[in-house]
Amino acid sequence: MIKVGIIGGAGYTGGELIRLLINHPETEIVFVHSKSNADNLISTVHQDLIGETNLKFSNSLSNDINVLFLCLGHGDSKKFLSENLIPSTIKIIDFTNDFRLNKDATFQSTGNQQPATRNFIYGLPELNKEQIISAQNIANPGCFATAIQLGLLPLAQAGLLDEIYTTGITGSTGAGQSLSTTSHFSWRSNNIQAYKTLTHQHLGEIVQSLMQLHTKNNIELSFVPWRGDFTRGIFVSSTLHCEKNIAEIKTIYKDFYKDSLFTFISPDAIFLKQVVNTNKCIIQLEKVGSKLVVHTALDNLLKGASGQAVQNMNLMFGLDETTGLKLKSTYF
Repeated sequence: MIKVGIIGGAGYTGGELIRLLINHPETEIVFVHSKSNADNLISTVHQDLIGETNLKFSNSLSNDINVLFLCLGHGDSKKFLSENLIPSTIKIIDFTNDFRLNKDATFQSTGNQQPATRNFIYGLPELNKEQIISAQNIANPGCFATAIQLGLLPLAQAGLLDEIYTTGITGSTGAGQSLSTTSHFSWRSNNIQAYKTLTHQHLGEIVQSLMQLHTKNNIELSFVPWRGDFTRGIFVSSTLHCEKNIAEIKTIYKDFYKDSLFTFISPDAIFLKQVVNTNKCIIQLEKVGSKLVVHTALDNLLKGASGQAVQNMNLMFGLDETTGLKLKSTYF
């Protein structure tokens, strides 16, 4: 059994991770750390887990684990690793953007503890599967980043990217569990809003991954994200110029994802209910004249966060990639 520790287990991604791991046939959760909820039953915070687990939140750490998940806020993982000496034998899967960019991928602990270096691999299996299999530390991708990248990677490999215009809408869980003005029901209901126009924090990791495959020229990506009137899921549409016909483009995508176990090309119009509560990403391709539109849909808490983290864990420990992730969508 893979022994698991979780830091920051009280949020949405932590709750989804616990749900996946308590039903995973190859894992045992040793502790779920939360200072604010220490000694409380996990099911008092994640009430969907009533009857599923008698685990309590812990305020202490244990090194008797094989892998540590960091479900923290952006910037907090570096702080945690600086303040806590985690043995190098323990694998780490980090949910924040602290280590996603190449310039941040090497972490050197400082301070009073024994210096230690950790190198993080960007954890998008459809791009870096072989590196993930042999990795000790994973930087789990962002949710919007995953959706946009999976929609564009086949075109990057084919050298067909130049200027890209992307819009994407996400559910309220993408904002985290702490309440803010724009996450209250009374604000979200019957409402949408653009935010972080052209400045979203996932832009850097998206372009970095696309340029890993696309070597012909620089890529210009303009991204406008939207807050949606629903709880979970991401729907993205990317528009770009492309002279190839739709049959050629579909072949490029099918060839790129032929070995993918979670990313699929749909011949029909796609929608969120196909992917919510699953680890799937579904892609639809449309072409009008010289304009190609790539639609992608996924669950921001699963393929965009906790599900992808478990997928990475499976790869790191030599398990079947789909173990614990054969989930039914909330289609009905």
